[in-house]
Amino acid sequence: MIVAASAVRAADWKPTQPIKILVGYAPGGTADIAARIAADTLQRKHGYNVVVDNKTGAGGFIALKTVAQSPADGYTVGIGIMGQLAVGPVVPGSNIPLDLDKELTPVANLVGVPMALIVRMDAPFKTIPEFVAYAKANPGKVSYASTGLGSTNQLGAEFLAAEAGGLKLIHVPYRGGAPAIADVAAGNVDMFFGNISELISMARGGKVRVLALASTKPSALAPDLPLLTKDIPALDINNWFGLVGPAALPADIKASLGKMFLDAMADPANKETLDKQGLLPLGQGPDAFAAYIKKDRERWAKVVKQGNIRADNS
Repeated sequence: MIVAASAVRAADWKPTQPIKILVGYAPGGTADIAARIAADTLQRKHGYNVVVDNKTGAGGFIALKTVAQSPADGYTVGIGIMGQLAVGPVVPGSNIPLDLDKELTPVANLVGVPMALIVRMDAPFKTIPEFVAYAKANPGKVSYASTGLGSTNQLGAEFLAAEAGGLKLIHVPYRGGAPAIADVAAGNVDMFFGNISELISMARGGKVRVLALASTKPSALAPDLPLLTKDIPALDINNWFGLVGPAALPADIKASLGKMFLDAMADPANKETLDKQGLLPLGQGPDAFAAYIKKDRERWAKVVKQGNIRADNS
């Protein structure tokens, strides 16, 4: 009876004032797009007033810090991403201005986008087996770009290097994704690991080549891409975007928010929009999301240790 009553209370909580979703990144990015899809759907289906507030800075952590300091009443939540919640905590030197586990609580893992490996058009390898063979035969000659030391781009490449048998690759860090990708297109660096949604236009334009998608299944955005996991099974890298709230968020409000937002992302009316962004609803509620964060941290901690990776705070 107690469980049933608790379930009823969770199902009964409904917002009576505007919900603010804090996004630590600029409008138009994946985190912003995910937040706005959810906000628009909750407005359309339920009439709830949901506002997206882009509060940029400090690698997205200003927004999360603001969420942590907000009243735990369900009306202020934020988008937390893989790089913040799973990668940052296990990379030595990461500048994280709050205790993620003590000041925030996972609410729902909303969507994920698979990462992909792109290479310069004239690279001497066109498949993953050819790349591995070339890198083994030419240690220290294959270079990869990233958006900085300790970034998900670096970890993706180092994960690949480790799983492919300990490849020796050269890391070339950049101040952002645009210059990194541009230098791959210019042929100045060999490859780059990034979200497929951010790379597909250049690939379609013939400026770079997608060597493989780091996923176990095709992406609706580019269904014909070869899957990296067919050659290296561990390389399933889904860059995820979740919803978090203040640590003291009551269980009934957390459960209700989780259900509301997951239902919004799973709405069939959003499928076309999600497909165009290469996004896949993940459907993880509070408990499943918390467990997933822990598991993902363990995976990236191994990569960090193997690659002796540190963050760059300069």
